[in-house]
This record gives sequence, structure tokens and C-alpha cells, in this order.
Amino acid sequence: MAAVRTADVVIVGNGVLGLSVAVEIARRAPETQIVVVGPPQRPMSATAAAGAMLNCFAEVTRYTARHPAAVARFTLARQALDMWPQWLKELEQDAGPEAGAAVRASHRPGTFVVISGRSGTIAAENFQAIRDAAVQHGEAHDLVDPHDVQGYAPALDARPWQVLHLPREGSVDARAHLTALEAAADALGIRTVPDTVRSVLTDGDAVDGVLLQDGSTLATRTVVLSAGAASGRLAADILPPGAVPPMLHGTGASLVVRRTRTTGPGAQHVLRTPNRAATCGLHLVPQATPGEQYVGATNLITCDPISGAEYGSTHALMREVAEQFDPELRFSHIQRWMVGARPITLDCFPLIGTCSLRGLILATGTYRDGFHCSPAIARHLAATVLDTPDDTGTDLTWFAPERPPIQTVPAEDAAAEAAEHMYDVMYEQGLSVAYFGGAPLREWAQRRTQELHDRLGEPVALAPEIIIPQFLTPKASDCPDDGVTALKTYLHAARAHHGPWRSQDSQDAVPHEQDGASAQ
Repeated sequence: MAAVRTADVVIVGNGVLGLSVAVEIARRAPETQIVVVGPPQRPMSATAAAGAMLNCFAEVTRYTARHPAAVARFTLARQALDMWPQWLKELEQDAGPEAGAAVRASHRPGTFVVISGRSGTIAAENFQAIRDAAVQHGEAHDLVDPHDVQGYAPALDARPWQVLHLPREGSVDARAHLTALEAAADALGIRTVPDTVRSVLTDGDAVDGVLLQDGSTLATRTVVLSAGAASGRLAADILPPGAVPPMLHGTGASLVVRRTRTTGPGAQHVLRTPNRAATCGLHLVPQATPGEQYVGATNLITCDPISGAEYGSTHALMREVAEQFDPELRFSHIQRWMVGARPITLDCFPLIGTCSLRGLILATGTYRDGFHCSPAIARHLAATVLDTPDDTGTDLTWFAPERPPIQTVPAEDAAAEAAEHMYDVMYEQGLSVAYFGGAPLREWAQRRTQELHDRLGEPVALAPEIIIPQFLTPKASDCPDDGVTALKTYLHAARAHHGPWRSQDSQDAVPHEQDGASAQ
């Protein structure tokens, strides 16, 4: 075995969250010895496959205001939205002239959220929720004439109903941002290890280091797990069974295209739909290289990792973006295909903060919000690691890693909710039903979903985006029955570890408290 090395802090994962946390710690405490572990190729990294949109209000859905955990996530996103201008300025200074200027230049303020004749009922309700949230919180916004939005020329059957402009939101080129973070880390003296972590080492009730794939070890008393979906396995190996919600894998495909001179530059700002039934919104994001656009993204959630993106959903993505945004995209030249796995917990809420095992900190499970929320999460966790006051005012108690699954709807309503989403998905994919309507399809989806919940044996409400790809369309997963078995095992262990939980937390509920574990 290679010689043992030491560090004050080891950060597992070299995506946007891991590097952002490392950079923020180094800014505050330059004497701290920080090591970031992660393979340079970043296989299946969500960061490397991102656009990336800086969207807060554009991510609001009809569910956001219904539960305090969802409100807490929205509050975190609003704080990040406020932080991004200063974060980019500081990153430009830390990264140096070349990488810093590149990421700064890639920043494109402004997001246009569109709703059209191809939008389903749920997307339409989410659009209204976005507008309501902007009004409630005094966020700058305005309804604009669709003809005034550069690069937006949908097909006839996707005629726009409304377009909402959010000037403070927008995008940065994810790859330029990642390069700038790497340059900043190097300039700040952060060491990087091009390897993966096999396991976290412990000594009694505290972490003691990490074991790398090459057989060497890094000794440390503080480990931050920010390795995306892989973080779940590392945490599960050293925490009690059922303590932490399991991590799922949201595999998504995206691509970068280059427009031809004859089709013009296309959209120069983020063009997107609201989040749709059981999935994210379609989006078109300008990139740092002139003429290039990011097309995103698919999302197939499975209990186990899969080897790549799904053929059918990728085909649907390319068709829908061209039809609903700009048919001229069909003449663009594909520059890069990208595939990554979003880290998603069973309850779809992040895992952020300390654990009962001293020195173990989690920063994962952020689903679609990790890139946008990275400045706020980094500043919060830097304060946690350094044991200094958290000046962000961020209350992340709901996201304490050791918790039972957060329930935002009653378990008895989950089947009907999934059926509604499933029907909306079929409508958006061009479903044409008989004259008597789609009631039989809804009943089928609700019956299948109820059968799944009955098999689990615990009163838990799974989100539609988890149920539909894993269980209502089982061909999308190699082993759907294994997924049911894994969920049953977790739920039984969670019940034994945490005790009974309510099928839905009331609006005035408080987060579950675990001795020795806190997100603060």
C-alpha cells in the first residue's frame, strides 16, 4: 500500500459542489490543508453534463408552497440567486485572467419561460406558480410578446400562450465554470487527487480518513461527501441502516450543437418551459462559444445506476426542443453528447450537513438544483467545516442527512398524483385518445401505482418522477423488481431507525431531529 497522506479536510467529488466548497473554505482559511478527490474524466457527472441554468423562480412548481421543506429549498435557491453576481466576480479573481474571463463572459442574464399549445396541464399550473411566486417575492419579471424573443419560433402546433421574462436569472457555461473552479482551486493551494474513494474510514464515532481505489489512504478528521449519486453508497456503508434516504440515479442526456450561418445565432438567453409532468423543463442554453447552444435534458430515475441515457427519451428531447422552440435547430451540427446522473434522494430533497458520525458532512442529493445553489451551499458548509458563524442565514434543518423520508403529500394520494402525471406525460408526447377520453389510462396508471405502494408495505408517498420510469414503464430499468426489494429494505430499516413517521407532515411541522445529527 502507498504511503499514508494527511489533510485537514478531504472533499470526495470534483463536481461543482465539491470544488465550490473547497474554494470557499480556502478563501476563509488559507492555512487549511484541503484535498479534493475525483477522477479527471468525471464519468456520469451531473456537473459535466449540465447547461447550466441559474434558475430559481423558473424552477417553481405547483408544489413549492405546499410544504415547508419545499419552501426551504426555494429559499436556498433565492439566496443563491442573490449570490451569483458576487460569486462570479470572486471566481474570476481567484481563477486568473484566462479561466476567470471565460466564465465571466459566458454569463448570460435573463431567462424566458414559455407555455404553449404543447404544454400539459401540470406545466401550465407550474407556469402560473412561477408568476405567482415572482409577484409574492417582488422578483423582477414581465410578460413579453413571444415575437420579441430572439430565437423563439415554435412549430404551428406549439403556438405560444405566454412568455415570462425573468431578467435576474440566466446561465453560465458549465464547462467554463468548472474550468474556472479548477484554476481557482489550484491558485488557492487546494490539492487534487485523480482517483475515486472506495470507502470512508472510521475510528469509533468519528471519521478517520478515506481509502482510495489505488489502495492508498488519506488521513483526515473531516470528510465532505459531494460525489453525486455515489455519495449514498459511501454514507450507507458507515451510517446505521435506514438512517439516510437512499440515493437514486437520475440519468440524463444533453447535447451541444453549433448553428449554421444560414439559420442565424438563435436564442441568446435561456429559453425553457416550466418543469413538466414527472420531469424537468425543456431548455435551450447559449454556450461560451459563439453559435453553440446546449439542448437539455432527459431524466430517467432508477434505483441502480445505468450505463447510459435512454434512446427513446433522447429522441423525444431532440424532437420536442426543435418543435417547441426553434425548428431551425434541425440543421445544427452536433458538437458533443453528454450523459450524467443527477443525485436524487428517495424523497427528492437534498442531503446537506453533518451526521451522527463526527467529521462526516454530506453535500449531495440536490437533484436539479446543485449547480444553481452551489454558492449558497458552499458558504454554508464552509462555515460548518470551520466551525464559524453561518453568515448566509440559511436554515437547512429540513435537509439534515439522517432523517426519515420527507412526505409532501398523503401516502393515500400518491397513486392518483402519479396517474395525473402519467397522463400528462402521454399528452405531451402526442397521445390521441378515443372520443370518450382518457379515463381508462388514468385508472390503469393509478391501479399500477397503488399496487406498487401496497408491495412496499410502508405508508410512503413516492414522487411521480420516481414511480413512472422505474415502475410504470419497467422496460426502462434492467431490474425493476430489484428496485422494489431495495425500497422495501430501506423503508423497513428507516422505520426501525427513526420510528413511525407521518404520512404527510403538516405545514407547521418541524424537521425530524436526530441526536447528534444536524444540518446546522
